[in-house]
Amino acid sequence: MFGEVLKHFREAAGLMQAGLAALIPCDRSHVARIEAGTRVPQDAFAKQCDELLGTGGVLVRLWGRIDWYPEVEHPDWFERRAEMDAKAVALRAYQSQAIPGLLQTPDYATALFSRRLTNADEVEERVRARLSRQQRFYADGGPLYVAVLDESCLRHTVGSSTVMRDQCAHLLAVGRLPHIRIQVVPSDRPDIDRPDASLSLIELPDGHRWVYSESLDSGHFNDNPAVYARHSRAYDVLRADALSARESAALISDVMEGYEHHEQAGAQRGDLGQEQLQRSKRRRLHRNRPRFPRRRPRP
Repeated sequence: MFGEVLKHFREAAGLMQAGLAALIPCDRSHVARIEAGTRVPQDAFAKQCDELLGTGGVLVRLWGRIDWYPEVEHPDWFERRAEMDAKAVALRAYQSQAIPGLLQTPDYATALFSRRLTNADEVEERVRARLSRQQRFYADGGPLYVAVLDESCLRHTVGSSTVMRDQCAHLLAVGRLPHIRIQVVPSDRPDIDRPDASLSLIELPDGHRWVYSESLDSGHFNDNPAVYARHSRAYDVLRADALSARESAALISDVMEGYEHHEQAGAQRGDLGQEQLQRSKRRRLHRNRPRFPRRRPRP
């Protein structure tokens, strides 16, 4: 449904898929897959299309009314955590090395899963399952979500510079939602006491509280009040020592600019390589041309 409506407005605006993709910007295949109904769009994509196509907000309203993930399958060991995310009233998390799943873009998640999985269909299913958890947290009136990220999450390149640039832009956009806060623990502060592993503090509607952590392909839950209190106290100290939400946004913006420069430099190197290749071809053509003896004036 969303794809058909998007296609209608795109064609009414006289744009090809490649033309709309260039304005967003994104790959043409991204637009094509959304129109075909094989890829779930982000709310930011719907907002951009509304603005570019002058729809009066139709796409955003439609995006909000669609249940994008009626059927998804999570790994068995993660199913319990996914069920908690569907009910949680508050979630406080610390993440090291990688962007947490609730904040990942589709391209970032795809690149991350592609490192460990070789089956494209399995990667697609894992990405769909991961993104299914996000919609509730991004909606108006969603649960409180506080994410403290180690700076290594931003610096560790997943996929490409383009993927990381878009991921940083997504963090900045999501961080402006009233119920979501993103803070960064800077790498140049060795005095800050960081947790030994990524963890989440989950509060359910009945007041039940859980500590959740992960190891390789396994999730660990603990609802012991003393354990929760210990981790909650350590988390609050970590938040106090981390950069504020505004300072963190400034750092994320700086990192995003770095990825943009790297991307532009790569494009320039590509252009230079093409130019050198053309020069080489011209030299070879010049050397291979038939030579004719010059007529020299007689003495």
